[in-house]
Amino acid sequence: MKVLISGASISGPVLAYWLNRYGFEVTVVERAPRLRKTGGHAVDLFRPAMDISERMGVLPRVMAMGTETTMLTAFREGVSAPTRVDLTKIFRATSDRHVEIMRDDLSEIYFDATIEDVEYIFGDSITKIEDDLVSFEQSPPRRFDIVVGADGLHSNVRNLVFEKYEKVFVGAHLAVLTAPKGELNGEFVTHIGPGRMAGRYGAKHLAEERIIFLFRGEELDYDHRDVPRQKDLLRAAFVGMHPQVDAWLGELTSTPAFYFDSIMQLRMDSWSRGRVTLVGDAGYCPGPAVGGSTSLAVLGAYVLAGELAAARGDHELAFEAYEREMADIVHKSRAFALGTAKTLIPATRTGVWALTQGARLISALPAGVSRTLAKLNSKGIRMHDTMPVKDYPLALSR
Repeated sequence: MKVLISGASISGPVLAYWLNRYGFEVTVVERAPRLRKTGGHAVDLFRPAMDISERMGVLPRVMAMGTETTMLTAFREGVSAPTRVDLTKIFRATSDRHVEIMRDDLSEIYFDATIEDVEYIFGDSITKIEDDLVSFEQSPPRRFDIVVGADGLHSNVRNLVFEKYEKVFVGAHLAVLTAPKGELNGEFVTHIGPGRMAGRYGAKHLAEERIIFLFRGEELDYDHRDVPRQKDLLRAAFVGMHPQVDAWLGELTSTPAFYFDSIMQLRMDSWSRGRVTLVGDAGYCPGPAVGGSTSLAVLGAYVLAGELAAARGDHELAFEAYEREMADIVHKSRAFALGTAKTLIPATRTGVWALTQGARLISALPAGVSRTLAKLNSKGIRMHDTMPVKDYPLALSR
């Protein structure tokens, strides 16, 4: 069977890897002219995604490319003395198996695992899907048995095929920019105030550093392609917070890579229609930076491929099983993201104090104690670790 996947970031290559293993003929089309390797931000892989990466044989490389961020230095707005937090204990409390890695590095690792066996078409995009006939901007029309949108929150495939879906604003905005290399290897420096947070971090293997901004507010009026407008909105939200943050904002004039978006949850009654389905952020984004969307995308791609193999290519049976397997996980991720957005960006000075002191307390406890306490709450910080990874024997596809 021939499967077309739109999107070569995270879920696309993971899905392509497993479909190829199960005997499907896979093509991936990507709008960008090449694999994206500029900008991007750090993402977290939790136990399920780590287990899947291990089964793909790429876990050693994933671990080697980790950011190795171990220390948090947090300045509360209006308070001169910082709070220092041992992040290794925070991560251990959150997950038994975890790595923080740059999104672009992870994408490249998954891409490299598939490049020998999967057809990639860069610099092109789907324009129409009519049953099994797919039209493109650049390439001639081709026939595929199944089409999968793995093309993110602003999915082209979703916009072409699905009429009803809802984007729910979680009350916050995210921006990331690239800045010159400094001396922040292993350290994340952050400034936290009511309704806003700015932070800067680096990694030994990176030739530059990243600056991340999160802030609360109403939905903003801007086009997601209007970068000057986005930069103006960001400046207005953070100017005067702290001299160091003002200096970070100064990087906006020269940064080689900039990302800005409202944090949205995507909600749909179904992720499938006919021969078309969606995976990852394209179908069920819980909220970038707050909902564990990267791990959810890896798991979703793995499950979709497994169900297609188990159904021996019967897309109706496979899509139904895929949605059934992922429904509870997606629901929990959405609820988790809404809570995380409020926690990471407290609305009051009291909330800011509670956040920093809570992190300091966890890092001060013995690692075993903090891990044991965290395990008592599978709906909270341990939620991502409890996602099941189903076995799909290769023999099912033969």
